[in-house]
Amino acid sequence: MISVMFVCLGNICRSPMAEFVFKDMVCRRGLEGCFHIASAATSMEEVGNPVHRGTREKLRQYGISTEGKRAEVLERTDYDRYDYLLGMESRNLMNMKRILGGDPENKIYRLLDFSDRPRDIADPWYTGNFDVTYEDIREGCEAFLQWLENHGRI
Repeated sequence: MISVMFVCLGNICRSPMAEFVFKDMVCRRGLEGCFHIASAATSMEEVGNPVHRGTREKLRQYGISTEGKRAEVLERTDYDRYDYLLGMESRNLMNMKRILGGDPENKIYRLLDFSDRPRDIADPWYTGNFDVTYEDIREGCEAFLQWLENHGRI
């Protein structure tokens, strides 16, 4: 089983969007038994809060529910529990490495590093643009899944 943790600053916008988009992609391909998928935050600010309304509404357009998801924080022990820890932007990676005590096994990546156009995913908390965030996350999740397939991981 491949374990994947998506990470952003607060775990209410981007990382839960990535978690549920990826779960949907995996399920549509009949691969749900091959994955454990979760998301977390690098800050404590939103811990316990539900997924942001903008993320919930955007995913609802595609029939994807985030029901029951509450923001949680990334913990040092997550490094041993997950095969891939995927941040949304460079600053997330810096904070992830601080929290996790480094990255000796090269498990930490930006989600869009797997795409043809590696880049940060803008935080819709600040931009207000959940459409662009969704498109970037969908692109990153598709590219990551393709990368796993191409490298014989699934």
